[in-house]
Amino acid sequence: MFRKLHIRLTVFCTLVCGTILVLMSFICLFFSETETTERHFSDFQINVNMLLNHLETQTVISYNWLAQANADTQFEIDIRDNGSKLMFEELSPLSLDEGLFAAAREKAREEHMIFEETIRQGSKLSAHAEFELSQGKEGYYAAVALIPKSNGVLNIAVLHPLDDLEQSLRTTRLLFAWADLLGVLLLSVFFWFFTWRMIQPLIDSRRKQTEFIAAASHELRSPLTVMLSCLFAMKHASPPEAEQFAQNIALEGKRMGRLIEDMLTLTATDSSHFTIQKTDVELDTLLLSVYEKFEPQAHTKQISLRLSLPDGLLPHCTCDKERIEQVLSILLDNALCYTPKGGVICLSLSATPKKFTIRIADNGIGVPDSEKKAIFDRFYRCEKSHKDKTHFGLGLCIAKEIVHMHKGKLWVEDTPGGGATFVAVLYAT
Repeated sequence: MFRKLHIRLTVFCTLVCGTILVLMSFICLFFSETETTERHFSDFQINVNMLLNHLETQTVISYNWLAQANADTQFEIDIRDNGSKLMFEELSPLSLDEGLFAAAREKAREEHMIFEETIRQGSKLSAHAEFELSQGKEGYYAAVALIPKSNGVLNIAVLHPLDDLEQSLRTTRLLFAWADLLGVLLLSVFFWFFTWRMIQPLIDSRRKQTEFIAAASHELRSPLTVMLSCLFAMKHASPPEAEQFAQNIALEGKRMGRLIEDMLTLTATDSSHFTIQKTDVELDTLLLSVYEKFEPQAHTKQISLRLSLPDGLLPHCTCDKERIEQVLSILLDNALCYTPKGGVICLSLSATPKKFTIRIADNGIGVPDSEKKAIFDRFYRCEKSHKDKTHFGLGLCIAKEIVHMHKGKLWVEDTPGGGATFVAVLYAT
C-alpha cells in the first residue's frame, strides 16, 4: 500500500512541478526568441541604413566595395539603375532567384508605398522600407530603397536569408528542451526521496497501530482466557472452589477494566479529545497528597517512601491538577513495582523562576541505557516485568503524553548507586 502511495505521490508531484517548469520555460523561451528576433532585425536595419547612406553619397558604385559589403553582411543586393542591371552583376551573379527580388519590390509597392514614380530626378529625398518576406518554407529579411540620382533613380533590393536566425532559435529551443528534461528528471529523483520521507510518519503510525492492536489483543486475551476457564470450572466445582473461581473472575475483570481505561486514555490523546484544564496549583501540596496516598502501600511492601520539598514558599504552577496527580501516581506505582523489599523511593521537588522539576528516584533494578527511550512506547515492558499482571506497559506512555500536553518533558536517568530516576519538568508560563 505504501509503495503504491509513494509511487503515486512521486508521479503526481513530478507532473505538477514539471508542468510548471515547462510552462515557465515556454514563457522564457517566448521572450528570448522575441528579443533575439528583434535584435536580429534591428541589426539588419542598421546594416541596410549604412549601405544606403554610402550609396547616397557616392556617384560611382565600386564593385570591390559592393563585394566586400556583401561578404561582411551576408546580404544579397540587387541594384537597378533606371530599371537596368548594373554591369558588375554579370561578373558576380546573385545566388538567389531574381523572382525573390521582384517579390520584395512588389511587397514594398503594395504594403509600404515605395513607388519609383514618386522619386523625381534631382531630388535629395530617398525612400526605403525593411520588412520580412516569406517564400514557401524560406524566410528572408528584405529591404527596398529608391535613391534619386542626377541621371535617374537607383532601385535597390536587399535580401538576407534567415537561416542563421532559425538555426539560433532551433539551438535555443533544443537547449530549453534538454534543460526541461533534465529538470524533470531531477525533480523525479528529488520527489522520490522527499515523498518517501513524507510518508515515513504514516508508515511508523501504521506500524505502531498494528503493534498496538496486536499487543492489546494479547493483553485482553489473557484475562479473558482465565475468566472463561474459571466459568467452565465452576460448573463442576464445590462451593468453596466456586467462590475462589468467582474471585479470580472478579480480579481478571478489574484487570481488563484498567487496561481498557488506559487504552481509551491513549485513544483520546491520539484523537485530540484529551483535554487539560489548567489552574494555579501548589505543587508542594500536590506532592504531599500523593505521598500520603502511596505511603501505606509502600509500608506494606516494606519500602521506604521519602518526600523532599523546598523550604521556601513556591510560586504557583499553572497546570491540570488531576492530570499531574495521575502522572505522579503512574511513576510512583511504577517505582513501587520495580523496587525490592527494603528499598528506598524518594519523591522530590525543586523550582526555579522558569521551571518546576519533579524527581521520583528508586534504588530498584534500574533501566538499561538501550531501553531508556523504549519504555515510553505503548505496551513496552522490560523482560523482568513480564510476570507482573498489574502493569500493561501503558502507564509511562500516558504519563509522557500528559507532560507533553503541558509543554513539559519527561525522561528517565540512572540513580546514583543503582536504580532509576524519572524526571518531570513543567515550565512556568
